[in-house]
Parts: sequence; C-alpha cells; structure tokens
Amino acid sequence: MNSRKMERGFTFLEILIVVGIMGVLTLTMYPSIMNSLETRGLDNTARQIQTAFQQARFRAVNEKTDYRVRFAQVNGLWQVYLEMESAPGTWVAATYFVELVLPPRYLLLLNLPSDQSVEFSPVGIVDNYEASHNTLTLQSMKLQGYGQPDLRILTVFQGGSISFQKSSS
Repeated sequence: MNSRKMERGFTFLEILIVVGIMGVLTLTMYPSIMNSLETRGLDNTARQIQTAFQQARFRAVNEKTDYRVRFAQVNGLWQVYLEMESAPGTWVAATYFVELVLPPRYLLLLNLPSDQSVEFSPVGIVDNYEASHNTLTLQSMKLQGYGQPDLRILTVFQGGSISFQKSSS
C-alpha cells in the first residue's frame, strides 16, 4: 500500500493575515514615502534651475559671448530658457538646451531684474545684477502642510556664483 504524504500549503487565513500586515505597514509608511518624493522633486527642480545658471555662465565664458537664463510664464506654466546674444539686444535660444517646464505643483517666486532674466557676460559675471533683485524661490504647498522645509531659494551673486538654500516659510 502506497502511503502518500500530505502536502501542506498556506491556509486562506494565513494569507489574509500576511496581506493585512502588509496593508497596515503600507498605510503607516505612505506619508513618509510621499514626503520623501515631494522633497526630492522640489530639490531636483531647484537643482535643474541652478544647472541652467551654471551652464549659461560656462557657455558665456567659453564662447566669449553673453548668455542669459530667462523665465517666462506660458499657458500658466513657468518655463526656463537659455539664450545667447547673437547681436546687441538680440537673443536667440541656445540650440543644445531644451527649455525647462517647471511642475505646476510648485510656486515660483521671482525676485529678478524686470526682464525676469539673469545675464552672464563673457567673463562670467552677472551683467544685469541688482542686489535687491537676485533670488528665486520654489515653494511646495504639500511640504508646507507637512511642516517640512518647503522653500528652495536660489541666490545669484554678481560674480556669477549661485547659492542653494532650504528653508521653511
């Protein structure tokens, strides 16, 4: 007579308990995950803008011509352009740079000269520098609601350097 060993698997109740535990863990970690994603998104957007400034300065010095980073609101979205001066007062888009479109979930507060741009001279200094108009701020309302540092402030200095700060409103 052949005796068969009874094969055991998981019972339905055991599976339900494991799924329930996983659900509770997911619910408790969800706010932390969302907070991290929002923080990283805000930091990345600010760093992209900082990179555009650095690229404009580098190109200005390297190519011995004026470059600028210009901000414009198009259809309710902020866009960042990198442009070079082809003739005095005539700006054309830098062909290698794809304009940035800032995510609409972030507020952009510009405190730049009246034309909403930063111009770099062929020696790398800021041509249109104004000490009282040299910052831009990105704000996340979600992070503000979480009580987290919700501001990313970029400050442009006359010598062409750019500082990056995290702050709370």
